[in-house]
Amino acid sequence: MKKVLCFVLLFSLVVFSPVKAEDKKSGDTIVTMGEVVVTATRDTQETRKAPANVSVITAEEIENSGATTVVEVLDKLESIQFRTYSGNSAQAQIDMRGFGGDNPFGKTLMLLDGRRLNRTDMASVNWLQIPVNTIEKIEIVRGPGSVLYGDAAIGGVINIITKKGKGKPVFNASVIGGSYGLHDERVGVTGAVDKWTYAVTGENNFSSGYRDRSKYSAQGGGLDVGYSANDLFNVSLGVSFDKVDYQMPGALTKEQMEQDRRQYQPGNSDNDGSDKYTNVNLGIKSFWGSWGQFEINFLYGKKDLQMNMPSWFSYNYSDTDFDTYGVTPRYILEKEIFRFHNKVIVGLDYYNEPYEKNIFSDRERTVKLSTADFTRESLGCYVRDEFSILKNLILSAGYRFEQASIKGSNVDFSTPSNDFTDQKNTYDAEAYEAGLTWLWGKQSKVFAKYSTVYRIPFLDEVASFSGFGGNFLTGLEKEKGISMETGAEFYPLENLKLGLTFFRIDMEDEIEYVYDPLTWTGENRNTGKTRHDGVEASLSYVWPKYFRIYGNYTYHMATFENGINNKKEMPMVPNHMANAGLEIYLPFNITLRSEVQHVGDAFLSGDNDNNTEKLEAHTLLNFYAQYKPTVGKLDFTAFLGIDNIANVKYSSFGIDYEQYSYPGVSYPNYYYPMSGITFKGGISLTF
Repeated sequence: MKKVLCFVLLFSLVVFSPVKAEDKKSGDTIVTMGEVVVTATRDTQETRKAPANVSVITAEEIENSGATTVVEVLDKLESIQFRTYSGNSAQAQIDMRGFGGDNPFGKTLMLLDGRRLNRTDMASVNWLQIPVNTIEKIEIVRGPGSVLYGDAAIGGVINIITKKGKGKPVFNASVIGGSYGLHDERVGVTGAVDKWTYAVTGENNFSSGYRDRSKYSAQGGGLDVGYSANDLFNVSLGVSFDKVDYQMPGALTKEQMEQDRRQYQPGNSDNDGSDKYTNVNLGIKSFWGSWGQFEINFLYGKKDLQMNMPSWFSYNYSDTDFDTYGVTPRYILEKEIFRFHNKVIVGLDYYNEPYEKNIFSDRERTVKLSTADFTRESLGCYVRDEFSILKNLILSAGYRFEQASIKGSNVDFSTPSNDFTDQKNTYDAEAYEAGLTWLWGKQSKVFAKYSTVYRIPFLDEVASFSGFGGNFLTGLEKEKGISMETGAEFYPLENLKLGLTFFRIDMEDEIEYVYDPLTWTGENRNTGKTRHDGVEASLSYVWPKYFRIYGNYTYHMATFENGINNKKEMPMVPNHMANAGLEIYLPFNITLRSEVQHVGDAFLSGDNDNNTEKLEAHTLLNFYAQYKPTVGKLDFTAFLGIDNIANVKYSSFGIDYEQYSYPGVSYPNYYYPMSGITFKGGISLTF
């Protein structure tokens, strides 16, 4: 298989290399370039040419929204939902395209300037590690991206792109304050001098939290420096550092929420975590004219995570350190064939990720109970081509081969029977895709796409090393699936955009924990099979100088497709989600915005047989007022916002504990309540 892949890559380079190269003529351009993204194809691409439902959120839109975290920015988009154990964004779990069941991890790929943020163990990204002040834009590509990105790109890909310098120096400073002790201070400067560009940002974000013991504190900053030696070569270096401290208040029963929904879970008085992050991205681009261009990124990421969970029954305190070393070269050749546009991308993704976890008996780390040492290594090769069959009809196709290995050891000092040494699993994975995009008019498109997907198991799915037994599953396989989708973006008027996408993703060999009541033991096995059907619809209309109206609707139906729960709905996946907003532009640079956000009911986590109460639906109303005058060279912005005006009492997550009840012993269900009415306001200066 590897030889076949190498042949495909070599064949692509030979066939599409520009023999007798001719310069492009402006008259041959298919359409005028509109909004541009890089995530959908790993190269600069007009959004509507991608066979996918794509959204782009700019730094200006983030600032105007009053959002203080990435979760607040993304949570109002179609097909995206978050749930959180703490009420804050630190460990929020993302559901994209109905993959928010009991194991949502590894189903949506998170990138920072193209580098993977997803963890190698079964845990969420800490969203507070990315200060919103460092963000230039966020690109959201719904649907599979396994060919271009490999593992975890099933429900979609989210790429957070940090600020780069350009033009004259621009300074920015802002302060936001609000309910529950919220304060967020940001500073930044961007610019360019001769052949150099620079961007420096910093942010301090703090909140005491809606609930007792839900406080978080996040400090971070970023630096990006670029140098353009000439028209043929440039280099950039991006570095960021972040520290996040957060508390975890635990879950409450309905009775406890009626007494005081802001209390922490009884007996859960000291659970917290502290994370430190470092990210480095060195990028080099070489432009070869009609011979295309070559790009390579050298990536480094470091995570130092400390977790304190005294409410657990054992192995309560842990330190986890894991690094990411990556090299991602790619070659891009854009060349006409018989006067039809063609672009081929060939690339490699290499990642080496050492992981170490130490578990201690107390918060002071005086006695070590166990230590686990693992390495995840992967090499993926991909090729993707876009060919314009007609001037406005684009055929795209791609293939990827990836090999990943997980190896490691575990030493349990308190229970030696949990030890294992030098165990290893190797996974071979392939992905294919084929898409067709028809462009019509100046802005509209219709697309269809077929693709295959896969997910490599997490370290802690393959191995047990956190005090709950000790074993290494050499027979555990990867998850895989097939995706089909079709959609359209239609502009009946220049300022009216309508979007509609239908999709189906069938997964098999999903990893499930299978419990044997006779032996009181269990293990992970590839027994799961699920289906994810959905519809995504969106609308946006702008009447310049007067108002903007926008909204989206998502329908999800995620079901089990085998076993005793065949055709039952997956937990924690709401069937209906909707968002809508109206922005009114008034004289004197005043803007008023009202929003409504609805999330339908869903079965509780663990309720695979759909036999208990549901997590209730909720509808939130929000309001924002903004004043944005310009005084000379100074841009001044002031805003006031109110979230959840009606003070709706709701939860984003709930657990079915009734399933563990037995005659004589009954357990109530547990919930994680979210914030009530919240006020915030702020000012921003740019000069």
